[in-house]
Amino acid sequence: MSATPPPYHQTAVRPDWRDLPDGLREAVGGRLGASVVAARTATAGFTGGFAAVLTTATGARVFVKAADLARQRHLADWYARELAVLARLPADLPVPRPHWALDAAGWYAVGLDAVDGRTPRLPWDPAELDAVLAGYAGVAAALADPPAGLTALGLPRLADLARSDILWWEEVAAGREPVPPLIPPARDRLPELVALESRLPGYAAAAPGLAHGDLRVDNVLLDPAGRAWFCDWNWLCHGPAWFDLAGLLITGYADGAGLDAVFAAHPAAVDAPPDALDVTLAALAGYYLTAAGPPATADPASGAGTVGPGAGPAGGNPAGTSALLGAHRRFSGEQALRWLAARQGWH
Repeated sequence: MSATPPPYHQTAVRPDWRDLPDGLREAVGGRLGASVVAARTATAGFTGGFAAVLTTATGARVFVKAADLARQRHLADWYARELAVLARLPADLPVPRPHWALDAAGWYAVGLDAVDGRTPRLPWDPAELDAVLAGYAGVAAALADPPAGLTALGLPRLADLARSDILWWEEVAAGREPVPPLIPPARDRLPELVALESRLPGYAAAAPGLAHGDLRVDNVLLDPAGRAWFCDWNWLCHGPAWFDLAGLLITGYADGAGLDAVFAAHPAAVDAPPDALDVTLAALAGYYLTAAGPPATADPASGAGTVGPGAGPAGGNPAGTSALLGAHRRFSGEQALRWLAARQGWH
């Protein structure tokens, strides 16, 4: 099993600006008030939606996401939800702000702030990790008492999402899902994994704040000043910030960096139950490893598929999904399981 993460800065399979319908490009140019003279396609991410920083003849820059309403309706719905969330997040948070949305030529497009940034280096660089942790501490504090404008959106609850989409070890133990490839210390630990993950819904239901819900290293950008910006807000939910924190740490791994201490010292974990980290690691390991499917036998660059974004273990491979999605899930699941095994003393 691989201990190497996918190249998060070049995982995406997306259409370029010139591939979009003429009507959509004309509508976007009209909304921008000037012709588009340059387009830099985003190379990070795992979905097949259009995403690029557009520069106009006046020098203005905007980040545009777009999805085909017939073939990628789920992406269009995600973009609309993200736009609504971003418009209601507290004004001082380091998040891209929304500008507009439009329908044209059978596509849905949104315009956001263009953040001048890059994904953090892996494994975690200590200074970059400190910047991300400090930035997320501010986000978690701002969402600990949910703003009324956000709760009015009817946000999902992590407790419900856990029951419907995240918890899979019980399904594996019951034989309703195949046993994924496991690291040796965890191969005889299904009862413990089931018991640990089963506590997540109750813990999540008791948390009063909001969680990003999809906080991974590839959803963070560091700007030239070293400040962390947090992106992709379509999964905001009622839930604990410590769930976000654990998910972030496993996707930006650090060998021998003492992540137990990092988690315990972070403000987001102050009110966490004593075993919250173990519960989260167990749940995320099961989600990622079952969703990853079997290891790919083809070169990832060839387009060999894995499970699509947002799909459970039986999901399939939507067109345009990155061939590296399975590698990301497998890596993240293994990282979670290794960390959990070390904490539990499994050998």
